[in-house]
Amino acid sequence: MTSLIHAIECLNIWIGRAFGWCILILTLSVAYEVFVRYVLNAPTVWAFDMMVQMYGALFLMAGPYALAQDTHVRADVIYRFLPPRWQARVDLLLYIVFFFPGMLALFWYGWEIASDSWRYQEVSWNSPARIQIYFFKTLIPLAGGLFIIQGIAECLRCYLAIKTDKWLPRLEDSRETEDILTGQASGLELE
Repeated sequence: MTSLIHAIECLNIWIGRAFGWCILILTLSVAYEVFVRYVLNAPTVWAFDMMVQMYGALFLMAGPYALAQDTHVRADVIYRFLPPRWQARVDLLLYIVFFFPGMLALFWYGWEIASDSWRYQEVSWNSPARIQIYFFKTLIPLAGGLFIIQGIAECLRCYLAIKTDKWLPRLEDSRETEDILTGQASGLELE
């Protein structure tokens, strides 16, 4: 079970890293657009749409990565004082009641949106460039699917914590600055 959990985490970490390059592309495109618009007085027609798609891709694909790293924001005023067994019970209940219905809806309706977009070969109506956006809309059900897979891994992690009263260490890709400064390691190193 541990190897399955870590395999799913590894997949979402790898995809998150790959889409992390969108930040560089987004930064370079904004810098380019600012330069050509304000220095050369020759704005592009494609830069805005490309930036929106890069940001959207980053936003969608960073979600499963953040879940795999347990870095989503949570209100843990009471939760953090509970023993791991009870934390896992709370998490499992919340995954079943809220997470999976939401992610199934994201996947299902995202699939409908993406398939319609591919059928119409949808283009952006917001700019004169008319760039294709059906590629981007494909990321909606993909993100939903990755969330569902990671959610299954999280439920398995909860099951193990309920049995053993301790959390399975996570594959570590990123760390909180506070942990780095205090020298705490939260999981296994990812290679």
